[in-house]
Amino acid sequence: MQMFSKGAEAAYRRVDLDARIEASSSENLTIICLEETVAALGQALLMLEREADRIPGEPLARAHGIALWLARSVAPENPLYSAMTQFYGGLAAAIMGNMRRASIGELTQIRDDFADVLTAAKAN
Repeated sequence: MQMFSKGAEAAYRRVDLDARIEASSSENLTIICLEETVAALGQALLMLEREADRIPGEPLARAHGIALWLARSVAPENPLYSAMTQFYGGLAAAIMGNMRRASIGELTQIRDDFADVLTAAKAN
């Protein structure tokens, strides 16, 4: 029975995310993506704490996909284009490395980096 409830929970989360994305402006879309990345990395860390020898593939894949999207979606006219593209790309590469061999320390740092950007984005 628990398997079905987890499936339903994931489906509700996807529907909620889809609704938030559909209703958001382009500025808010970045914030949503940052929030989702921080949440996915947090979930990966929780899973690693429970089972250190099992790589949390699903949340890492979700975080990796979002990081790639963020790297590709920086507006070319943005004065920080090069720095942000490298930053997001570097974090995406670090997440990919953790999909092969997960490190709680590295994932914590990656999550904190995304959380710092999220805090700055919300402040603007």
